[in-house]
Amino acid sequence: MLKGKNVLLGVTGSIAAYKIASLASALKKLHCNVDVIMTKNATNFINPITFETLTGNKCIVDTFDRNFEFNVEHVSLAKKADVVLVAPASANFIGKAACGIADDMLTTTFMACKCKKIIAPAMNTNMYTNPIVQDNMKRLEEYGVEVIKPASGYLACGDIGEGKMPEPEVLLSYILREVAYEKDMTGLKVVVTAGATREAIDPVRYITNHSTGKMGYAVAENAMLRGADVTLVTGQTALSDVPFVKMVKIVSAKDMYEAVMDAAQDADIVVKAAAVADYRPAVVADNKIKKKDGDMSIALVRTTDILGTLGANKRTGQFLCGFSMETENMLENSKGKLERKNLDMIVANNVKVAGAGFGTDTNVVTIITKDEVKELEIMSKDDVAKVLFDCILERR
Repeated sequence: MLKGKNVLLGVTGSIAAYKIASLASALKKLHCNVDVIMTKNATNFINPITFETLTGNKCIVDTFDRNFEFNVEHVSLAKKADVVLVAPASANFIGKAACGIADDMLTTTFMACKCKKIIAPAMNTNMYTNPIVQDNMKRLEEYGVEVIKPASGYLACGDIGEGKMPEPEVLLSYILREVAYEKDMTGLKVVVTAGATREAIDPVRYITNHSTGKMGYAVAENAMLRGADVTLVTGQTALSDVPFVKMVKIVSAKDMYEAVMDAAQDADIVVKAAAVADYRPAVVADNKIKKKDGDMSIALVRTTDILGTLGANKRTGQFLCGFSMETENMLENSKGKLERKNLDMIVANNVKVAGAGFGTDTNVVTIITKDEVKELEIMSKDDVAKVLFDCILERR
């Protein structure tokens, strides 16, 4: 995902410095080039050799170290960086950066960078809430530096409160948002549905389906990484929230219908990837379930057709994409839905095909429009999401 990208990590003197080794490793697994600059105090918490082993690059500490490739190292690193993240960022570093002080390798390189700059403060709660530190962070934000809000919890000093550095996964999400994709969807509002709906039979039982939400979550994440303003209307899943996306959590098909109709009013693109329960239990006399000869009998009624309603009320310029999960006659049934529901595109897959369907990390889909049928080979759901939006942008 990050092949050809250059990430510069700055590490300052904090007990949280050890976590950045995990971040550097995760970036390398995404085929990113990673350079690390440490302050001298940071070397008291983690050895530079750790970063050199993980990244394959020399870890820079001394401003006047002559054993490096370039003539002016801090300028060279600054020029090639696509994004710089200082984490953990100590109160000392924040104060120097806010005041334009450049007296070591990290601060001089930070000043020379023209790319996006992000810092993740990590310190004692009393230090973090100190008005001076708060003012310094506000000043950095005014200069265009993004400040990641620290987590709250048990700190190394024994205190409980703000100042805890976010986990490496959170820091990685900020880097990915910045450099993973070109921002070809900036300014677009996208609504995505995902997951399974539940229709209550009684206080204990419900009707649902096998949807895990993985495909819809991948679609929402890809749109976000490409710069879109994304709303994800999600049913029941075991997945973590998609960062930087507005999460609207629902239970029933009626909940999803109302949430989608509200969000879609000003949406440029709507992608319905959720597997909504097609039927719900009908209200029976005295709200009791009918039983016959000891067996439970439930009257069912159809839930509202979300895609059909969207298609019938589609605004000029709005792009509607649905998903069609079939067990037979996939192309014929999917083309029928495309026409009947007034969609611009439908993504069809056969749940009987190996590598497709519910719960897998891969999918095998066919993208169908009124004038084209595009069959894709088996690929990850993240890659399917990328191809999906590539196709949508070509046709908008």
